[in-house]
Amino acid sequence: MTGRYGTRFGFEFTPTPPGFATMASQLSNPEGKLRQTSVNEEAASVPLAAKGMPPSEVTLAELLKPAGYHTVHIGKWHLGQGEGMRAHEQGFDESLLMASGLYLPEDDPNVVNSKQEFDGIDRFLWRFLRYAASFNGSPDFEPGGYLTDYYTDQAVQVIEANKDRPFLLYLAHWAVHTPLQALRADYEALSHIEEHRLRVYAAMVRSLDRSVGRVLEALRENGLEENTLVFFTSDNGAPAYIGLPRVNEPFRGWKISFFEGGIHVPFLLKWPARLSGGQVYEAPVHGFDIFSTAAAAAGVDLPGDRTIDGVDLAPHVLGEVEGAPHDRLFWRTGGYQVVLADGWKLQISDPPGKVWLFNLAKDPAEQHNVADKAPERVAALKKLLAEHNKEQATPIWPWATRSPINIDKTLLEPDAPDDEHIYWYN
Repeated sequence: MTGRYGTRFGFEFTPTPPGFATMASQLSNPEGKLRQTSVNEEAASVPLAAKGMPPSEVTLAELLKPAGYHTVHIGKWHLGQGEGMRAHEQGFDESLLMASGLYLPEDDPNVVNSKQEFDGIDRFLWRFLRYAASFNGSPDFEPGGYLTDYYTDQAVQVIEANKDRPFLLYLAHWAVHTPLQALRADYEALSHIEEHRLRVYAAMVRSLDRSVGRVLEALRENGLEENTLVFFTSDNGAPAYIGLPRVNEPFRGWKISFFEGGIHVPFLLKWPARLSGGQVYEAPVHGFDIFSTAAAAAGVDLPGDRTIDGVDLAPHVLGEVEGAPHDRLFWRTGGYQVVLADGWKLQISDPPGKVWLFNLAKDPAEQHNVADKAPERVAALKKLLAEHNKEQATPIWPWATRSPINIDKTLLEPDAPDDEHIYWYN
């Protein structure tokens, strides 16, 4: 949304309501677990309205509106619920917000549910989430149908309604996310998958795939295919808490880690008027590159009063500029910090005071930690990380929980003393 590292403006942790940290700790520390989630009591008093992206940040919607773009948001918005932080207050003319998190009511005859009783957070979601949406701050209402298809219906209507003027559509699907709920028709179409949980998950992916197809078809039918720039990407890899051990193969790790299983996600561009199809671009890119690439496509200047970390990817894909878009990339959440530079990736997690170094060119699955064999490389990457941290802001709100994440096991599998863990601050 901003083309910037969130840490540049103090957005380091996901906004959660007061009390959630204590509840999450209680649900995440079953008897017999070797490593425990801890709570930062300082964060307990910070109201949810104070947690979010500052209104002083310039969003992509705010950047494009003066150039005549109609701006629409559909779905997730985890950038704040306080005054001035909501999507319709951050440059979007229309915001159809995911007000809670059910895809359909639990007892709807058209839905197939998969509940993970081994996951305390999943039990919490099933108890408290609702089937709800809101529009530009309106009272909540029930969406019309299975959530992924409903968002897609609305996206198609946006395309049809705005075919004669420039528009920005930010379609932020909830799929594929817990609670796991599939449309019954998608579930039945995958009868060859025997495991129920995996079949529900795959059916949810099927609905997302159908959504992409329908959006692209709507662009074609309205004569917009050639000169519309489409991005498709994901916010993270799949999590360990759904209990599906192979879902991020060939990469190691999960969502809520910076191993490749957590951050190495699909990233696709489609723009027939300028980019030839069928290309694979190998250099690392980042979600914030969407901001700069879209701005360049629209002929809009980037904000000149702040550091913009994203770059325009089109010239790189076209071979018009030499070198990779980024010579280094960073990830940070409290005491868990990562830098990727020249193909070398350093991860530091404190606790447990662990350092990992991987040569991704030779070891993209991060199986061989060479930190002890390359101390000079570790020192050089630590220096880059320290330089980056000097440029980042103090978090607007403190972390509330510090949770151990087993890199190689799902939540279904018991911890062992020698399992490798990172600690996630949020």
